[in-house]
Amino acid sequence: MPIPSERRDLYQRWLCEITRLPTAAGHEQRVIEWIDRWVQQRPDLWLERDIHGNLVVRPREQWGSGEAPVFITAHLDHPAFVVERVLEGGEVELTFRGGVMDDYFFDAPITIYRGHERMVRATVLRKADGVQEPLKRWVARLDSGGAVSVGDIATWTLPGQEVIDGVLHTNACDDLAAVAAAIATMEELRLAHEAGTPSLDVRLLFTRAEEIGFLGAIGACIEKTMPAESRVIALENSRSFADSPIGGGPIVRVGDRVSVFTPELTGAVAKVAEDIAGGPAIPLASQKYAEGPQWRWQRKLMAGGACEASVFCTYGYQATCVCLPLGNYHNMGDLEAVQAGKNTSRPRVGREHIALSDYFGMIELLVGCGQQLPDRPPFKQRVEKLWSDLAFVLGS
Repeated sequence: MPIPSERRDLYQRWLCEITRLPTAAGHEQRVIEWIDRWVQQRPDLWLERDIHGNLVVRPREQWGSGEAPVFITAHLDHPAFVVERVLEGGEVELTFRGGVMDDYFFDAPITIYRGHERMVRATVLRKADGVQEPLKRWVARLDSGGAVSVGDIATWTLPGQEVIDGVLHTNACDDLAAVAAAIATMEELRLAHEAGTPSLDVRLLFTRAEEIGFLGAIGACIEKTMPAESRVIALENSRSFADSPIGGGPIVRVGDRVSVFTPELTGAVAKVAEDIAGGPAIPLASQKYAEGPQWRWQRKLMAGGACEASVFCTYGYQATCVCLPLGNYHNMGDLEAVQAGKNTSRPRVGREHIALSDYFGMIELLVGCGQQLPDRPPFKQRVEKLWSDLAFVLGS
């Protein structure tokens, strides 16, 4: 069911607010505070933390009964800097927590955040001397007066947030746009539940420090933050390619560069997408494109990176992924040309961007999964039915 226009406006506002928040692996407190305030305004929801600081949002009174819980997950961090040492001469040493090519750092302007109000501008100068593992270290020069402290976080200095032709250009979509989508999904489900529409036992899991090796997700698996029988739909923002375009709809991701996800659960999510769209992601060869679905979605491997669904599968969970196609992955502008060595100017960071239509499509897909996540017959069962129906063609 389409989201009413007044709630679309609200969910877009949440998206814009959350994707502006500075965050870094191990320093996700600003996003956590936003979620905490949101939950406190909803007496029917409850917020818990595991020992690693991951967040679980669930109804105080469980929705559904008997079925395995459905966890919608997203991570709270984005590639960013953390101040490690204050040096002499107006310089600071920072670690960078995330995956960005070295080419983008030199002479790049950054903003160091002190508390919630004060900001200090700086410029990245060089790599720090000495050991660079496990996190790369950089030296930046403060552009003007202002005190900074160990533990302050810094992000790239970027133009202001704006929507251009239905595409949101903002500081950090990965994975904060997914955080916003998960929260909007929970809002839709709780409002539907209040109106008498049944839901499954849906909960949210927000993990920490994904950008430096899935640490929050690994910790959640080790500590069994989610019950063993849980079905997990991990949310991501994944680098867009020509065959996974921005504006092409949310992507039911069958795997990543590490593994393929649980086929049965991936199939169940794809079935929900088909039901919403009225057809498969790509029209069959026997159909014209005009006969294809008007609600757009995609089904892709997305092997350009790895995601938490692979971690959850490794620890025995049924897990799959839904992602948003993302531009300027990890804020790297003109990335394809830079990787190929064909860029004609110095590599520069830029705002990440996603299509608003994909974001709303993700919410609608997740709401559908939260209300009914059908079991699909195993492929062998479908193959055997084909044999039973058509084996006469072979005289068998």
